[in-house]
Formats: sequence, C-alpha cells, structure tokens
Amino acid sequence: MNTYHPQRPTRRDFLKTGAKTTVAALGFPTIIRSSALGADGATAPSNRITMGVAGWGMQAPGNTGQFLNNPSVQVIAACNVDQKHMEAALGSINGKYGNKDCRAYKDYREMMAQKDIDSVMLAVPDNWHGLMSVEAANNKKDIYGEKPLARTIREQQAIVKAAHANNIIWQTGSWQRSTGNFLKAAEMVRSGLIGKVTAVEVGLPAGHNDFAGTKDKMQATPPPPELDYEMWIGPAQMQPYIAGRLHMNWRWDYNIGGGQLLDWIGHHCDIAHWGMDWDNSGPTDITPIQVDMPPRTDVWNTATKYRAELTYPGGVKMTIAGGHGDIRGGTKWIGENGWIWVDRGGFDGSNPDWKKFSRLPETDRKVPLYYSGDHFKNFIDCVKSREPTITPVATAHHSALPGHLALISFMVNRPLKWDAAKEEIIGDAEATKLMGREFRGPWKLA
Repeated sequence: MNTYHPQRPTRRDFLKTGAKTTVAALGFPTIIRSSALGADGATAPSNRITMGVAGWGMQAPGNTGQFLNNPSVQVIAACNVDQKHMEAALGSINGKYGNKDCRAYKDYREMMAQKDIDSVMLAVPDNWHGLMSVEAANNKKDIYGEKPLARTIREQQAIVKAAHANNIIWQTGSWQRSTGNFLKAAEMVRSGLIGKVTAVEVGLPAGHNDFAGTKDKMQATPPPPELDYEMWIGPAQMQPYIAGRLHMNWRWDYNIGGGQLLDWIGHHCDIAHWGMDWDNSGPTDITPIQVDMPPRTDVWNTATKYRAELTYPGGVKMTIAGGHGDIRGGTKWIGENGWIWVDRGGFDGSNPDWKKFSRLPETDRKVPLYYSGDHFKNFIDCVKSREPTITPVATAHHSALPGHLALISFMVNRPLKWDAAKEEIIGDAEATKLMGREFRGPWKLA
C-alpha cells in the first residue's frame, strides 16, 4: 500500500478553522467529545505532536508503543517495504486508537514530504540511517533515531550537518542515559570520586545472535512477494536475497550493519563518554589488538571477537572489547583513587558505600548531569520546548566514532591516527576511504 496525499489538510489546518464549524459544514452533528478539544486534562489535537514511524522489526514496535502511550503524541503514518511488517505496524497503531486512520507509505520520501507530520521515529537497518535521516531533517521533521547514528563516519557527518542546518530536535535511542544507575555512575566519575581517570573499559557483546530464527536459512532464494527487496537493499550493494541476513539479522552483514561492535557502541561507549565529558571529543590513536573476522564471503561476516585500544587527550586509554573475559560487560572507569562499573541493572565500585544511594547526594554532586527519567518523553518534551535532548545528534555521532574507527583499524590491520577537530584519519588513504561507502545508484546523500 502506498498512499500519498500532497494536498491533504493538516490536523492544525482543520482545527484552525474551528472544529464545530468544519464538522457542521460537512453535514455531521456538531457534538464533539470534550476530551478531543482538550478538556478534562486531555491534550487537544492541535497541541499533539504528529509522528510517522519507519521500520517494524526489533526496535520499532517498542519505540512506537512508548509514543502511542504518550497523550501528547498522535502517530498518523507508517512506512515499510515489507507488507507483512506494514500490516503489523498498522494493526498496532490503529488498534491503539480504535480506528483505521494511520496512513501507509512504502517510499520514505513520500512520508517525509507530508506537511502534517511533525516528527519521525526511525528504526531501520543501518544502511538506511544516512539517507532517511537527512531526508527527514531536510523536511524539518524532528527525529527519534536508533543507534548507531549511521553505517559509516561519512554518513554520520552528513546527518549531523543536516540536523544542525535545519534546527531539528534529535533524540538517539541511547536510552541508558535516561536510567538512574547510569546517571549515578557518570555523575560520580565527573564529580571526582575516583580521582583522575587513567583508563576506561567498554565491554560489548561478541558473536552473533539469531534474533529472527533464520540461522538455517542461508541459501539464496527469490525474495517473498510481500517484500520490495530492491528498496530494502537501497544504497547498499546489491546481493542475492538470503533470509538469514534480513530482518533483525541484517546486523551480521557488513553490507548492511556493523556487527556487535557497532550495534552496541552507542550504548556503553556513550556512557563512557558521558562520564568523561567526551561528548564532543574523540581519540587521537586507535590500535587494533585482536579481531576474529569471518570471511567476507560468509553470510554472517561481522567480527565475532574483537579488542582495540584507543588513546584520548591527556593519555587516557580506552579499551573496547567483545568476547574477552577480562573486560566486564558495561562501562568501567578506573581512577587514581578507585573505580566504578555500571551496566544495565548493575552498579559496582571500589567503595562499598557507593552502592547505598540511588544517586550521588547533592552535596557531593560537583557536576550535576542532564536528568531524564523517560527517554521517549524527553524527546517529546524537547520537541515542544526546542531545547536539546539528553542524546542529541552530535553526542550520538561522537559516541559511535570510536566503534567506527576500531572497525576500520581491524579492516586495514594497523593503528590509525585521528584528528578529532577535523574528523579525519591522518596519513592513511586506504583507511580514509573506509570512512564512507559507495552508494548503489541512483541513491546519494543530499
């Protein structure tokens, strides 16, 4: 289904003319529920943030559910190139509202062009992050986008440029910043409880997870009729349809995703940066230590075990590792006076007393950090206020850069030097080329 309404009046247009007058003019009774007009504490339609959602795989249903439960949001459009996924999205959205009003789009550009859509939620494979985000930003849509920011450094740079040029609000799905134990840990590090930090450890998952239950479907077959496979591949290089590397398992194919390293760097490295005040900084040196990489001809060809060391200004060393028992999953800061470790649902430190409080007491909080108790609400609140979210686009860019640089160092099998101010690899033409990917025609970034 591909519905396009270039002349469709917006919800705001409808309400500006006066709901009762417009309804009466159409020949319908003028009885309108008070809640629809904003009475009884309900949010009036004219004040709701309208949203379109793209994708319906691992992240989109949960993300969309959060927005559907926010009375300040009205989800009015969905975009997907798989008809089965589209039907699931429409069923969930229309089921929540008790109607069939959600519009369906197969081409994301048509959805982004709609004037009555204020914002978009993007949860699509990494190969689409760059194109879709830039298109949304150029159409002045505020964006909730999944991590990593994009498939390559060059695509991330294009997203940052477009978001800033169009003054949009951006929230990245690095939701750990909106969770209490991560806030507590980062504030403790920033407030000096462990003294000067000398090393940071970022422990990520390893191997491959069969999220879609398709690990045994590794043979090329014709794509199913409900899937527009040409559009699904988009700017990535064309390759035969293999069910095992599509929905949810696309992240194990370097043509589309970035493996566990890029899938998780926007979480635990993001927290590492938050605790170090590195949201607008980056490493100077990247050294590949070890990587287990399947042959590029394999269907799942992303790194299954990896380790890299990055040096930041001031000589602080960050180790990023997956599959190494000495690097605990999560984020750990090691200082001259102790250490702090944090993960989802977990917190530990060299001082047992630090476990006793849920947040660093205000008297010890020398550097209070941005507080957000609800990542999705924070986005909507910022859409209204036009203030930055807790994970704006530049933060997402810098949080993912160490993962991209580590991956490039693995691919060329040598250390790299990085100019964080110019955002360029120094003196290595082969590695510099890997900062981007050639887009398959006719796709190109605007």
